[in-house]
Amino acid sequence: MQALRAKRDLPVIFLSARDHVRDRIHGLELGADDYLVKPFSFTELVLSIRTLLRRGIIRESDVFQVADLHVDVLRRRVTRQGTDIALTNKEFALLHLFCKRQGEALSRTLIASEVWDMNFDSDTNIVDVAVKGLRAKLGQPFDIKLIHTVRSIGYSFGASGDSH
Repeated sequence: MQALRAKRDLPVIFLSARDHVRDRIHGLELGADDYLVKPFSFTELVLSIRTLLRRGIIRESDVFQVADLHVDVLRRRVTRQGTDIALTNKEFALLHLFCKRQGEALSRTLIASEVWDMNFDSDTNIVDVAVKGLRAKLGQPFDIKLIHTVRSIGYSFGASGDSH
């Protein structure tokens, strides 16, 4: 289950024929969100799934590792190759968004909405300026570039791709 959760944060329901209290406890200790014992009704399963989905994503990672970059969200600490990198609040929010959406092409509109809680105005270059500042802090003097321009869309974040 740890391997599954390491790749993606998904709710987990154990479906088991084992109806011992210790088995239920063990399943929940392993990280299951629910534990149903066979035979169970289809309605019971559907209600369990609905309950988990209603909660939304249960856990959000608070530590991100991308190449040699380490981001600890709870401590608001960013390091690269062991070197601390000081970021402004908006730069940190932008980096956190990039980490959560790693590998995705993010539009300037989405970035403005998520980081600045505003509708994107094409007359402003606030996103480009913030990305340029963050790129400078994360990029120098390191060899691996993490922020990449996606032509006509916006930006992507990760250890591979063309950086402009």
